[in-house]
Amino acid sequence: MDAIDKLRRRLGGSPAGPSVPPDEGHSEEEESMLRMSFLEHLEELRARIIRCLWGLVIAFGVSLAFSERLWSAVCQPAAAALKALGYEPSLYAVDPMEGFMIIYFKLPLVCCLFIASPWLLYQVWGFVSPGLYKRERRWAVPFILCSAGLFILGGVFAYFVVFRKALRFLLGVGQGNYVKPICTVTHYFDLFVNVILGIGLVFELPILIFFLILLRIVTPAFLLKHSRYAILIIFIIAAAVTPTPDAFNMMLFALPMCLLFYVGIFAGYLLVLHREKRRLPWRRIFLISLCVLILLALGLYFLLPRYGIELVLHWPFFKHWR
Repeated sequence: MDAIDKLRRRLGGSPAGPSVPPDEGHSEEEESMLRMSFLEHLEELRARIIRCLWGLVIAFGVSLAFSERLWSAVCQPAAAALKALGYEPSLYAVDPMEGFMIIYFKLPLVCCLFIASPWLLYQVWGFVSPGLYKRERRWAVPFILCSAGLFILGGVFAYFVVFRKALRFLLGVGQGNYVKPICTVTHYFDLFVNVILGIGLVFELPILIFFLILLRIVTPAFLLKHSRYAILIIFIIAAAVTPTPDAFNMMLFALPMCLLFYVGIFAGYLLVLHREKRRLPWRRIFLISLCVLILLALGLYFLLPRYGIELVLHWPFFKHWR
């Protein structure tokens, strides 16, 4: 009879014997999941895509209204680099439509991706959430805020640090050896977009690591054990993405990526502790972090002057003095 009851349960029928009460917690979670047919999934996907497009259109209109100011901000790194090298701070348009297409179309299009990123991520989560349990839907706000925040933070870091340092190096190549840089609007903007969007996407590394741990594909212990390989891959990516061949600019890009890698592992470790209903040893972590920061600060204080780098109180908090 037990075998017959099991077969009936698999086929969707009721067992012949007395009914076994289901697990209340599991049944509540099952009831919280929305049941949708294939056509309903397609309709939901269509609605989400339309909402994403409307969000991009509105963000594009806002960006278009400030296109002149945005272009002025985009040109500031080029103007600063050319002035520092003793050249005229100018970008050249070799095509009559070049300036119009970039300032009033391509630039607002790139800017609207950053503005609309929270809305786009919200729509992605809204499409996925019907297939999640009730407790898993609580990750919606942290997922949207962290993903959009890291993407925007990556763009800001690229604009203020990586792109400025790289541009000055590139424009200075061959200076004094019969080489004078002439930047066209198109080539400059293409380099700007590649660096800004590339680093913005790379800053999503903690989110990727967290979801790999959430889906039980990897564990924090596995990532820590093989972290040396991850750091090697990070430096290879930094060498490929950084538009300059010097080690200094590569380190500017690689060190934040290594930090984000460990931030993702730490977030995944918190998730594992939550699953196992354990608490994090905050006091021990605080003491270890404080010791590491003190040693790092002392190392920078004594080593940076040897390489001609001085710490200052304004962005980016260091400068070359020789």
